[in-house]
Amino acid sequence: MFKRFVITLIAVINLSTAVQAQELNARVQILSPQIQNTNKRVLDVLETSIRDFLNTRRWSPDNFQVQERIDCNFVINITEWDGGANFRADAQIQSTRPVYGTTFNSTVFNYSDKEFSFNYTEGQPLDFSDQNYINNLSSLLAFYANIIVGLDYDTFSRYGGSPLFAKAQTIVNNAQNAPFPGWKAFENLRNRYWLAENLTNKAYNPIREVLYNYHRHGLDIMYDNQSKGRKEIMSLLPQLQKIDKQKQGSMLSQIFFTSKADELVNLLSQSDPRDRMNAYNILTVLDPPNVTKYEVLKNTRR
Repeated sequence: MFKRFVITLIAVINLSTAVQAQELNARVQILSPQIQNTNKRVLDVLETSIRDFLNTRRWSPDNFQVQERIDCNFVINITEWDGGANFRADAQIQSTRPVYGTTFNSTVFNYSDKEFSFNYTEGQPLDFSDQNYINNLSSLLAFYANIIVGLDYDTFSRYGGSPLFAKAQTIVNNAQNAPFPGWKAFENLRNRYWLAENLTNKAYNPIREVLYNYHRHGLDIMYDNQSKGRKEIMSLLPQLQKIDKQKQGSMLSQIFFTSKADELVNLLSQSDPRDRMNAYNILTVLDPPNVTKYEVLKNTRR
């Protein structure tokens, strides 16, 4: 009996350590509204496999408590399936980060990958290597896992995500001969290649600095001093304006605004009229796709 107790205790300790080591709390949803195949069991198995791959692997050298895990969502929409191993899909990937002293989670990464295609057969293990390209699905998932963890680190410490972005860049390099789109520079100016390039290119470090200051010196201090935190966020807009003039149309800037447009409106709509108008004038130039959202800043009355 004592021996069984010791074995059980060791197993519980090992399980606890394993749980603490994982960074992601990923929710995965597979959608297939365009697929007529009635036997979709493989999609249920695929969903579970992806969730396990993301949540049970260790992506950094740090240990995470359960409550510290990074909340993220992978919504994968299957657009074509031959009934066998070949899938064409797109994916919406989002991650959030808690704001100090509140129950609010701020969106850090919100990205739509229109080239999330892969091969998969039911029961296939999702093998992955940092050194070699094995299959596209595991490379896609590992790439975004590193991006998500890296961006989360960037919001807590200046350039904290650099080691994770370097890993994402290695995944891109290893996939250069892959027969799937999204990994190569010449395919388009908004894909995984350019996302990794922007995050590892020092020319874009000012955007990463804005991300850090936005969270640590803006959102995180609003619990104690809302006015001070809001002013810090306001002060970042001219910096983004300067970056845009130097690196107009950068992918990293676009991702920042895709993630933050609604939040910026909610935060800055509480500012005084002059600051709101100033924010409106800057944001409508920097982020044309979200102009209609920013109209609130111009029209808000206090």
